[in-house]
Amino acid sequence: MEEAIVLYPSPPIGHLISMVELGKLLLTHQPSLSVHILITSVPYDSGSTSTYIANVTVTIPSIKFHHLPTVTLPYTKTNNLEQIVFDVLRLSNPHVREEVLSISKNYTVHGLVVDFFCSAALSVAKELNIPAHYHFTCGAGVLAVLLYFPTIHDTTTKSFKDLKTLLHIPGVPPIPSTDMPVAMLEREDKAYEYIKDSSSCFPELAGVIVNTFESLEPRAVKTASEGLCVPNHRTPPIYCIGPLIEGPKDDDSTRNVEEMKLALPMRESESGFVSATEVEERVRVLMESEEGRLIRERTVGMKIAAKVALSEGGSSRAALAKLVESWKDK
Repeated sequence: MEEAIVLYPSPPIGHLISMVELGKLLLTHQPSLSVHILITSVPYDSGSTSTYIANVTVTIPSIKFHHLPTVTLPYTKTNNLEQIVFDVLRLSNPHVREEVLSISKNYTVHGLVVDFFCSAALSVAKELNIPAHYHFTCGAGVLAVLLYFPTIHDTTTKSFKDLKTLLHIPGVPPIPSTDMPVAMLEREDKAYEYIKDSSSCFPELAGVIVNTFESLEPRAVKTASEGLCVPNHRTPPIYCIGPLIEGPKDDDSTRNVEEMKLALPMRESESGFVSATEVEERVRVLMESEEGRLIRERTVGMKIAAKVALSEGGSSRAALAKLVESWKDK
């Protein structure tokens, strides 16, 4: 039978586009591969996907989309979008199982690659004896934070919003506890629990595919790969195959500004907005100051490094080859 990989993105269009770019990359390495992408729907606007999916379907026949049945949530009102996403994906699990079984009738499925939010589907992969990987649309810095998250959870009973301290996480600069993602600030929130559960699944994965390249985040990549972010537990192989750059991204780029030195941080007001005066000042610094000149030079250097990483013999190309080879060994 033909060989196939099943990809399972979370609903936001940025995550879908990144997963499609991963599928395209896999096809450049192994053109005979059949890529199957599972699509869920959510009861809010997650970005227009129908036109995008139709275009990919026409231009890349080897990528096939499977629309899962819509599920009904057990509640009608909540402002927590992360909780909605996790609940939709959790309730979709029976449909994921059915779809993967259906694909398996005609293809040899070498792996199930799921978005971090889709961790509920790991039980399907385990039941069907299919290697499971996380696909990280964010970079290695965010990966390091989430790898270490269960350790932080176990060492305090306070919410991040109440800690009022710096979090010292291996591989990244110290992070003020109140700067953690909004969905993680309140310990009693359902979204916090879901993210903790997804973070606790890392040791059971066959690998983590990350949208970055080694020279962009060397410290975070090295620290995570060496297992320093998951004390006393197994760290799965980490494959840095980026950059996957087409389309919008949904990452926490500001969190890595200090480490990468590719941008200037913006000062937000208490309401979370950035003033026009602040934008004007940051643009002036970027264009006129010595600090801005160094950032511009580093940005050009990283642009070149990204091309090298994806070229023949580059680090991302080598990581992709290792990933595909790991599927053949199963």
